[in-house]
Amino acid sequence: MRRVFAFKFHYQKVKEFYAKYERWLMPVTLAFGFLGDYITFVNIQVNTAIIILFIYWVICASAIIFIYAFDAGKLPERFKYVRLFIPLVVQFTFGGMLSNSFIFYWFSGSVWVSWPFILAFVALMISNDALRHHFARPTVQLSVYFFATLSIFSVSLPFIFNSLSPLLFVLSGAITSVYIALFSWLLKKNAGAEKFNGSYLTISVASILLIINLFYFTNLLPPVPLAMREIGVYHSIAKSGGQYILRGERESFLEKIIPGRSIHLRPGQPAYVFSSIYAPKELNTAIVHEWQYYDEQQGKWIVKDRLSFNLIGGRREGFRGYSLKTVLPPGSWRVYIKTQRGQTLGRVKFNVERSDGPVELYEVVR
Repeated sequence: MRRVFAFKFHYQKVKEFYAKYERWLMPVTLAFGFLGDYITFVNIQVNTAIIILFIYWVICASAIIFIYAFDAGKLPERFKYVRLFIPLVVQFTFGGMLSNSFIFYWFSGSVWVSWPFILAFVALMISNDALRHHFARPTVQLSVYFFATLSIFSVSLPFIFNSLSPLLFVLSGAITSVYIALFSWLLKKNAGAEKFNGSYLTISVASILLIINLFYFTNLLPPVPLAMREIGVYHSIAKSGGQYILRGERESFLEKIIPGRSIHLRPGQPAYVFSSIYAPKELNTAIVHEWQYYDEQQGKWIVKDRLSFNLIGGRREGFRGYSLKTVLPPGSWRVYIKTQRGQTLGRVKFNVERSDGPVELYEVVR
């Protein structure tokens, strides 16, 4: 009898501790999931990172099934401690899975292209305190899980098939939709129909799928699995022994972090834009450098050139390529790095200024 009383007393203390610090535990575990995914991506092979993301995915599904099975009385009471803290596991794995959207799309494009996923992650962090009270609702939980699952498949299928085909993106949506339908059916069978509202879940999932497809087919999403490693503007580029020798103007620390640097050129002197792009080993595709000039009279950017070259994947530091333009009137310029379909990997913006004298240059090897 004393043992039972002590157990209940201890459990109550742990439960009170969890309730007291739940507001902080939830966002902290979400943040650790994000941080772990970021460290994973930048320090190991991409295919290994994807395997780890699928491990997150399996653990998350198992944790959600456990919650509903326990609440339905289908698991022994001795698992009550696990039930108490299992939402943190769900939150941690959500952090890991959702952040793959942020990490992969961050590296696959410029910030302005990736803003939907950055905004989604930030919004999830800010609203996490409010969401925790509604997180047990299947519609909310499965909607987040659907988004995370769709993100994982839309990233992994291009790696598996070494292709940027839009059909793979459509396929990832179809696979995710079928999977979530089966998964929700399994939960409904275990938790009871009264906990589920199939209409709300269908509307939520369909809305997410529609919005993500809208972003993709309007080229607001970068072309995963490509990832921009480096981009810059230089005075000259020469290839020697498998290496590129780049000569450009020195920049201060402030100039490096603020976009819109200046390059000083003599009349008729060309400017070079160098880019390094990661791609899977067997992926071959075309990359376009789109040169744009800001026409102050018309008040808009004008496309001056679209120069393309073939990209061959497999190099961890990225496939290197460059384009050059010889006729550059003074003013604002920018060069977009795109796929043939128009998806943007990144851009570099610079001002062309006239120079009659020598310009101090530095040299770097890539």
